[in-house]
Amino acid sequence: MHVRPIEELVDTENDSWMEFKEMLEKGKNSYILVPNEENAGDGTLYRLQVSTKSYLGSVAYRTGGVVFDHGWVTLLGAGGAGIYGSLTSWNGLQENAEVSPLEGMLVVAYDAAGGFFAMDTGRFGCMGYIYYFAPDTLEWESTELAYSDFIAWLADGDLGLFYQTFRWEDWQEKVRQLEAGQVFAYYPPLWSQEGSGESSSKTPISIKEAWLAAVERG
Repeated sequence: MHVRPIEELVDTENDSWMEFKEMLEKGKNSYILVPNEENAGDGTLYRLQVSTKSYLGSVAYRTGGVVFDHGWVTLLGAGGAGIYGSLTSWNGLQENAEVSPLEGMLVVAYDAAGGFFAMDTGRFGCMGYIYYFAPDTLEWESTELAYSDFIAWLADGDLGLFYQTFRWEDWQEKVRQLEAGQVFAYYPPLWSQEGSGESSSKTPISIKEAWLAAVERG
């Protein structure tokens, strides 16, 4: 495979950054653009070998990540304050990665309920489409969305409906109390008949612990 230099990956003529930002600004869901650390964008873009013509490239190059919906969903970028890991550290593209990568998948986001979003890069035969590891089924489920459509959904989709059974009254306050690298463990668990966002107790755990369940079911 031809490895493209960073100069080829930064597409100044067809850059998607302004379009990406406009999508966020016009969306109804809250978001915070997290700055990346100095030079982190270059390294992330180079390791991914994607162009800034794509939304994935823009996120990797220009952000540490994006936090949506009062902290419920974290979109991975080059890594930054309040975000656990990066597109490279989650996917085995750098040394000292925080988690074990999942072959054939590119993890792009995680949520406070211990769910994970990943792009199919060969595992399910639907290249480029986003799958969701659902904590209420312990299965990878297709969203039938490409990455750009996934961003549109994060910005303007009905996240409340999607997460209806995972959430509870005043969930925003509990999410604000989570530290970077923490998600909620539900008891009874969401996959059980008794488990639900309203009735289950919620305890902060390491995201690594939640990720183990996704890898085991991968």
